[in-house]
Amino acid sequence: MSRADFAHTHRIRVRWSEVDPQSVVFNARYLDYADIAVTEYWRAIRDAGLWDAGPIECHVAKAEVEFRKPIRADEELDLMARTPRFGNTSMTTLVEIHGAGADDLRALIELVAVHIDLVDHRPRPLPDAVRTALITFDARAA
Repeated sequence: MSRADFAHTHRIRVRWSEVDPQSVVFNARYLDYADIAVTEYWRAIRDAGLWDAGPIECHVAKAEVEFRKPIRADEELDLMARTPRFGNTSMTTLVEIHGAGADDLRALIELVAVHIDLVDHRPRPLPDAVRTALITFDARAA
């Protein structure tokens, strides 16, 4: 996807503790970055007034990382998220990590989250209000 396909970007700086002995970001940290991207995405949706019903309960059922280019210590990164697909009980969030301010794709992360009931941890239909909030927010992309 293009950066213009994302309605929200969150910038971070790579910390020294996130790199391995080769001075590149350790592979497990990419999912930490995805978590930050999704958290900030939902915060932006809430701040836009599109969601105020509190958190929804989801379990990540699938996480797939496609590594494109190394990320080094002290680099600034742009984290972007959008939700291009919905199932009955699930949603797929796409996270892209780019070098700051550039069309410089470093990683593509796909997360499939399943809406669940916290009592029995069984899937529940994704509320229509969640779909509407995500679709409306993502439509704000340039």
